[in-house]
Amino acid sequence: MKLFKKSFLLLIFIQSLFVGGKLFAQRTLIDVKIDSAAILIGEQTVLHLTVTTDNGKDVQIVIPGDTLMRGVEVLNLSKPDSSIIENDRLVIKQDVLITSFDSALYLLPPLKVIDGLDTAYSNQVALKVSTVPVDIDNPEEFFDIKAVWKPPFVLADYYPWIFGVLIFLFLICVAGYVFQRLRNKKPVLSFKKETPKLPPHEQAIMELDAIKRQKLWQHGRNKEYYTLITETLRRYIVDRFDINAMEMTSGEILDIIKKESEADSVYENLKQILQLSDFVKFAKWTPLPDENDLSIMNAYLFVNQTKQTFITEPEPDNNEDDKAEMSGSTITRE
Repeated sequence: MKLFKKSFLLLIFIQSLFVGGKLFAQRTLIDVKIDSAAILIGEQTVLHLTVTTDNGKDVQIVIPGDTLMRGVEVLNLSKPDSSIIENDRLVIKQDVLITSFDSALYLLPPLKVIDGLDTAYSNQVALKVSTVPVDIDNPEEFFDIKAVWKPPFVLADYYPWIFGVLIFLFLICVAGYVFQRLRNKKPVLSFKKETPKLPPHEQAIMELDAIKRQKLWQHGRNKEYYTLITETLRRYIVDRFDINAMEMTSGEILDIIKKESEADSVYENLKQILQLSDFVKFAKWTPLPDENDLSIMNAYLFVNQTKQTFITEPEPDNNEDDKAEMSGSTITRE
């Protein structure tokens, strides 16, 4: 009977050891590690949280949302990352970014994970937060914790300056244009369309007609009369013969016109006008009425005899040629 009791007790003891060991192997574990246990005020460090449990078991990791403890703030929680290891165990990893703005030596509280009715606590880690060293002898001198970062070059940041400079230059150009127009007594805004330039001979004839209508010499204004005639002829010579007659003397103009074969027949006419004009303007000569009429007539003659015309040859009419052949007539072309 005693032997039976001893055997029964031994069997219960062995079974309890087996069950207890199995239960111990299936417990949920939580472990915490810290990147840097010593930081300066305002710096950041990371807590690496590792939870090991059975695959398929529901667990809840309890992490404070904003403050881990007084003086230690939680900045960010990473997403949990899980993986299965041997013995069908599940490993969950998560990172907690923390910082502190109070210098002290902190013993961080343990984090916990709830496994059904059971709660597992992590190990505790220490965190030392130090202040920035201060030069006691020069307390007014202090430096930033981090060096100043130079921002990257972004062209869009300078758009206001670029546009401002361009607008300023544009306004200067506008002001210069307005000042120049006002200085020359011209309208600032001119919408007048430019009339096409007339051929040189038409322009000269039109000006001679205007001089003739004014009847200047009839009113004793001989100098003005010959001045207008010679200036009209000089402008015509510039456009027609490409000669800078406006800056030449009468003798220089006559020497060049004499070499122009197209002006041989009217050379004497131009000579009469220019020589008489010089006598009137510089020697105060008073010409006779016949001489005044002859001068304007010679001016018309010089322009008409030297004008440049463009004649287009008409196309031959085939019907007329056929009619001529039918009638027996002969057409001779030079």
